[in-house]
Amino acid sequence: MATPTTNLRNKDEHNNPTHGGPTGMGAKKHEATGVMDKASDMASAAMEKVKDAGSSAADKARDFASTAADKARDAASTAADKARDVASTLGHKADDATSAVSGGMKNLAGTIRENLPHSGVLGSASSTLADTLDSSSRYLQEEGLKGMSEDLTNLIRRNPIPALFVGIGIGYLLARSTSRS
Repeated sequence: MATPTTNLRNKDEHNNPTHGGPTGMGAKKHEATGVMDKASDMASAAMEKVKDAGSSAADKARDFASTAADKARDAASTAADKARDVASTLGHKADDATSAVSGGMKNLAGTIRENLPHSGVLGSASSTLADTLDSSSRYLQEEGLKGMSEDLTNLIRRNPIPALFVGIGIGYLLARSTSRS
């Protein structure tokens, strides 16, 4: 028969995990605390990995944005350079065309002087036409297209109403000529 002290000891052994018996309330708390500590450690480790991944993603996004901005700047610079080159080329071609037209007008004036009569009404008209072609040729040679456009702008500013009527007339003539085609 067991004595009351023996029963107490058996009860303690039964609840004490160090004696190999089933775990008691204190051991469960200790085990729960250990699980919570492990979960907390795992959560902290996971948060660190998320922070590292987020930081890495932010760095990659910054690098990508920087690279994209550099490429856009380079493309814009290249486009601006090409536009400048095209404008320069067009300017040179316009100057060349202006020189060619000026030379053609000068040659036409010489041809008119040589081949048309020098006296009479027809001679007077041909002489006036040749002189006008010569002076227009000189003006075109000296001023170029830029000077001509500035002079035309000033003329329109000084005479806006007649310029408007001339524009309407040219528009009407262009509309009539394109509607017949």
